[in-house]
Amino acid sequence: MCGGFTCTKNTLTALNVLYIVVGFILISVAVYGRESALGTNLPIISGIMTCGVFLILVAILGLFGAIKHNQVMLFFYMIILFMLFVVQFGIACACLGVDMKEQEKIAEEGWKTVSMSVKSEVQKAFSCCGFDNYEHNATDPMGHPECVSDPLCCESKTGSLCVCPPCMSKLQSTIDYAFKLCGGIGLFYSFTEFVGVWLTVRYRNQKDPRANPSAFL
Repeated sequence: MCGGFTCTKNTLTALNVLYIVVGFILISVAVYGRESALGTNLPIISGIMTCGVFLILVAILGLFGAIKHNQVMLFFYMIILFMLFVVQFGIACACLGVDMKEQEKIAEEGWKTVSMSVKSEVQKAFSCCGFDNYEHNATDPMGHPECVSDPLCCESKTGSLCVCPPCMSKLQSTIDYAFKLCGGIGLFYSFTEFVGVWLTVRYRNQKDPRANPSAFL
């Protein structure tokens, strides 16, 4: 019978192995999202990465608890997993709820904080210049020094003007995709954590058939 002790134990064990894999997926997606946003450590995306790390640690706890049918381990595992579900669900909704204007504001703050070398790499990779102005005077060091220090980012020039597009116009779709990817994956897997909580509650209330029938572990 699948609802029995052995089946529940195996299901919970397999679910925690899945959580470890999911944790690494969340970390990888968050790293991609952070790099897409000009390499800036954005709070929302960093939250997804933190959830991934905690999910791996909690899954290890749940794995040992499921194998040993340890009531203490399973209790703390259940509580922490539910809290992680709430946090991850909230962060995922926040990622999906960020609109274009908020994304541009976040990207602008990131552009201001990154080093000139990072700006240079972004401009070379996306063939853009500056953040949000369409024309920059390539000979004026007071205007946009990132364009002067790396004039190769321009696809074409008209006289002394650098006419390549601003980086925000090139990065907008990438940043939007990163937010949606982080939010979508985080939201989907947060519901599997709720299933894990329910399964743990059921498993804790079952008796181990190999144990002393008079003892309830």
